[in-house]
Amino acid sequence: MNHHPALDGFEIVDDVLLIGGIPLDRLAERVGSTPFFAYDRQRIADRVARLRAALPKAVRLAYATKANPMPAVMHHLAGLVDGFDVASAQEMGVALDTGVDPHEISFAGPGKTDAELARAVAAGVTIELESFLEARRVAAAGDRMGIRPRVAVRINPDFLVRGSGMRMGGGPQQFGVDAECVPELLLELGAADLDFFGFHVFAGSQNLDAGVIMEAQGKSLEMVAQLACLCASPVRYLNIGGGFGIPYFDKDRPLELNRVGENLARLLKTVLEPRMPEARVTIELGRYIVGEAGVYVTRVLDRKISRGKTYIVVDGGMHHQLAASGNFGQAIRRNYPIALGNRMAGADPEIVSVVGCLCTPLDLLGQDVGLPDPQVGDLVVLFQSGAYGLTASPTAFLGHPAPAECLV
Repeated sequence: MNHHPALDGFEIVDDVLLIGGIPLDRLAERVGSTPFFAYDRQRIADRVARLRAALPKAVRLAYATKANPMPAVMHHLAGLVDGFDVASAQEMGVALDTGVDPHEISFAGPGKTDAELARAVAAGVTIELESFLEARRVAAAGDRMGIRPRVAVRINPDFLVRGSGMRMGGGPQQFGVDAECVPELLLELGAADLDFFGFHVFAGSQNLDAGVIMEAQGKSLEMVAQLACLCASPVRYLNIGGGFGIPYFDKDRPLELNRVGENLARLLKTVLEPRMPEARVTIELGRYIVGEAGVYVTRVLDRKISRGKTYIVVDGGMHHQLAASGNFGQAIRRNYPIALGNRMAGADPEIVSVVGCLCTPLDLLGQDVGLPDPQVGDLVVLFQSGAYGLTASPTAFLGHPAPAECLV
């Protein structure tokens, strides 16, 4: 394959890819079977260190658990980040099990059940309110337990973010409270027995354009500064989301992180400190922290030619790595970075299509990709698989076994 930023930092020894310092073929033996996901703990730590160096020191860094909720990954991150953002009771449970202070866990997402809200109230987790009704349900849960719930308001902003892989703010949304309705909700919160803590704004994800992220952060801070004047108590918490993207495809270029950090430092000085001096700003990132640290490994089972086209059939597929098949939000299907991990160099690339073991033409992991004479037994590696892999895929489809996961 052509060099891709996804390969930067991975070691290759004797044409074999190393994950966490372990040759891929030996790692496959240790895991015991293919397919599997492997996450490199040092790459995760290095990414957090890079973020710390680029972002202002006053900014808190939270991990968005939905990107990869593997318990071992979260326990590793508990010592590196300042908190977790969760979107279900199960994710909340894993976050609490890491020993992180419950006050450093935020619970976002529409459709929280009464049981989930009660558990969050009891644990002291910050609940990010998505609607008027949810605010009333949280207040009722607090009354039943004699606990004053800790809450923040998630805002659906009145601006759009260009270039996001998935838009999560602006226009009609199931996420958050429309910005123009927030003043009314703040009046309700002031009359209820709730510990209002601050705001959450998340306008979009998977953005590689530093300029767009900088513009969104500026608009978010200005919007919240205006709303802060209406709050009954000072704003102490401000989650401005993240949306930092990683390069998946050939034409993608890595995010200019330093530009984002420098601009954010300016915004804190000119907008936050004069108008919301007690607010602690949180950047919430998932994909950007773990996405490039993970690979999906699957073994070649068959090689066949159909009317002049070569297919490489593997023992994994879209039921484990849905995003790589193009069925997770891609309008036009493009290939993830792909290689033969046990033979990173060698023969001239052969144009093949890598397909999974499912009975559907959607199960396509690599379309017309160049691989060096792939044969039965070779290990196909899909890079950029540390985020939105296993838990974002239809693992029950056709009843194939779930893949293993390991942190090395």
